[in-house]
Amino acid sequence: VQLQASGGGLVQPGGSLKLSCVASGRAFDDYAMGWFRQVPGKERESVAAISWTGFSTYYTDSVKGRFTISRDNAKNTVYLQMNSLKPTDTAVYYCAADLYGSGTSDNSDYAYWGQGTQVTVSS
Repeated sequence: VQLQASGGGLVQPGGSLKLSCVASGRAFDDYAMGWFRQVPGKERESVAAISWTGFSTYYTDSVKGRFTISRDNAKNTVYLQMNSLKPTDTAVYYCAADLYGSGTSDNSDYAYWGQGTQVTVSS
């Protein structure tokens, strides 16, 4: 499966962005999907994940109540709605796919990765 992430940009603190990740290739609904982020000099961290069924989701503590992951299998797309953004959310955001996965936070479970989209939260 090939993944193409988009939707990043510059936003003021307290603002919102919606990231999208479009998949092509094998049946999208066979994959759990995850969003990860990375800043220079730090390890890539899990942000959110959703199972291949869409019934199970995961969020890292720092984004709970602010970010929402969702998927539209008819459009082969996973989304990350990000509200109440903080400067600490600034990072390159990556989407990733895990065949028949449950939607975990472990990046080693994900075999397929998109190219990343930059999110900058700054006034």
